[in-house]
Parts: sequence; C-alpha cells; structure tokens
Amino acid sequence: QVQLVESGGGLVQPGGSLRLSCVASGSIFSLNTMGWYRQAPGKERELVATLTLGGLADYADAVKGRFTISRDNAKKTVYLQMNSLKLEDTALYYCNALARISSTMPILNYWGQGTQVTVSS
Repeated sequence: QVQLVESGGGLVQPGGSLRLSCVASGSIFSLNTMGWYRQAPGKERELVATLTLGGLADYADAVKGRFTISRDNAKKTVYLQMNSLKLEDTALYYCNALARISSTMPILNYWGQGTQVTVSS
C-alpha cells in the first residue's frame, strides 16, 4: 500500500503564502507523477498542479504564476508553494500520486486525506 500524508495547510490572509507538503510512504516500488488537487464546498475536485518524475509540471490556469510544485524524490515528497493567495483558493487540498507497489502490479492512483487551506480577510 501507498500512504500519502499532507501537511502545511492553515488560515492565511489574502496575498499571503503557504507551503504544502505531501510525504509518500509504504510499500512503494515506483512513484511516478505526483500532484495536488483541491475541492471547495459545493464544487468538483479540480487539478491544481502535477509534476512528473522527469520534472515536467502542469498547472491549472487559476494558479499559474502563483503556485509552484516541486518534489524531492529521495524523500518521496511533493510540495506546493502557494503565493499571492486569493479567497478563491480556499479549499481542501489533496495530494495525489501515481504509484505501484511492485513490478507485478499496475500503476494506481493514490490520494491523501487532504489539508485545509483557508484564505480569509
């Protein structure tokens, strides 16, 4: 199994910054693309950013230029640096990873429990 644990969420004022972290653990044979998604009340879960093992990043238009995704492969950790936060960034942020637990198993999609980010004035 692969476990993803997010941290770093909290309450910030508009224009502030937060850095989210997500650590992958468990029986991991390979850890491929990792990313962040978010879900606000009454809305669908949406992509925030993803980052491949090779370093290719993809961002939602709403966060482009403000958020930066990075990863430390040795630590099996993905980060999301969030700057210039806006009220509309308020959501539960989920870590996501494509991984497999052995060479005989398929690549599966894993999710963390989420960390709350609240931007309020």
